[in-house]
Amino acid sequence: MNRKWTTLIAVSIATFMLLLDITVVNVALPEIQADLGASFDELRWVIDAYALALAATILIFGSLADRLGRRRIFTLGLAAFSGASLASGLAWAPVALDIFRGVQGIGGAMMLSTTLALIAAAYHGSDRTKALTVWGATNAAAVAAGPLIGGLLVEAVNWESIFFVNVPIGLLTAWLVVRGVPESSDQNATGRPDYAGLLPLAGSASLLVLALFRGNDDGWGSALILGLFAASAIALAAFIAIESRREQPLLDLGLFRKPSTWGASLGMLATAISVFAMFTFLVLYIQSVLGYDALETGLRLLPLTAATFVAAAIAGRLGDSVPLRYLIAAGLMLAGIGLLINRQVSVGSDWTALLAGGTLMGAGAGVVIPSVAAAALGTVPVAKSGMASGLTNSFRTLGVAVGVALLGAIVESEVSSSLAASLGSAPAGLVDQVASGNVDLIAAQDRPQVATAAKSAFITGFDTISLVASLIAFAGAIVALALVRQADFKHDPAEPALAPAPARGSR
Repeated sequence: MNRKWTTLIAVSIATFMLLLDITVVNVALPEIQADLGASFDELRWVIDAYALALAATILIFGSLADRLGRRRIFTLGLAAFSGASLASGLAWAPVALDIFRGVQGIGGAMMLSTTLALIAAAYHGSDRTKALTVWGATNAAAVAAGPLIGGLLVEAVNWESIFFVNVPIGLLTAWLVVRGVPESSDQNATGRPDYAGLLPLAGSASLLVLALFRGNDDGWGSALILGLFAASAIALAAFIAIESRREQPLLDLGLFRKPSTWGASLGMLATAISVFAMFTFLVLYIQSVLGYDALETGLRLLPLTAATFVAAAIAGRLGDSVPLRYLIAAGLMLAGIGLLINRQVSVGSDWTALLAGGTLMGAGAGVVIPSVAAAALGTVPVAKSGMASGLTNSFRTLGVAVGVALLGAIVESEVSSSLAASLGSAPAGLVDQVASGNVDLIAAQDRPQVATAAKSAFITGFDTISLVASLIAFAGAIVALALVRQADFKHDPAEPALAPAPARGSR
């Protein structure tokens, strides 16, 4: 194997594995519930524990990696993720599985927060362009491939296999790391890391994501949710106060003085809300409304995956000559147009009604992700690339949480109104079932009028959130055009993020 590309192969495999774990578990939930006897809340935490731990710690590990060594943090994360995957497959009770999933999320944060930094340190010039292109395509493809891979494993083996498969993949990645991934860090960082900022940052992120997860169920105006939001804001204020007084902070607040940092971060946030969060409802529509199983759903999403790869490759080639703000804006515009096209779905539609719109969504994401990564790296020296990597991925993780909560609340409202109009009333239990995508279960109850009303209600909600998501994508495009500026990049204007990385020795 060419050692030159060992770093890219290792981080791409790891990125695919940990992002895949966000979606692949969804298709196994019924089997997990039946086997472990899990309640609804315990089952939900199989998903939420992973996402919460990932979101709460990703920025922390990105910053620590610059000081302690990016390969070191990446390797520790790989070990934690693989070990927790093995333990998850062996879980004997729902609570044990939820705990192991949280450890998986922490390991995933350690890996994901260092991927861009490892690429920034190992590649330069056109090589870095190619590496970011592959990394970006891997990111988006992992989300789309989740239902397909999960369906194959659950149907061919069992639910435990979706966790066990991470172990050999983790060992392969560890072998690649040992073979040729160089260590790198900020050689100017001295003294102890800024541990004082860890607790308020982790607390703020955890409380915010928890509020987003619980908002639809507990009510956005409830004392619990408002309290969580308030506590998150207080913890964030405490973190900013601490960081502003540190010579070597956990997060350099000076990054936000550059408009391009905001432009790239908000571009990623818009992509996460409009494409990645919306992908959840695409899967619900194909599986629950159209009645396809997980494997069939995954196959029907392959055009989206293919479009992501092709678009990322094209964006990578254009990155040398086209300003990044135009690429980010173009990708978000493509995604927004695709979301508008998805509004043609009706009660009698088949999956092909999503083909054109889904393909454009995938293409848009394929253009945005490597372009945002290049912009994020372009505004910081290589010494702070871990910080930039953690920041970018934090906005993506937060965007998915915000998007699913926001779009889910809109679907629930639209479903309630639609059912009330067609049935004369909207029972809370029925609204919850339809809004959660369980239309197929309602159809199986042999109540034709209710089943028809349920299907129509979900499609009404799907139509509305497609419009909302498209507007968010278009707004993200405008923000990127306005904020991402060539003057903020430390490199040559023709290659804003592609200057040679300083040589790094092993620690």
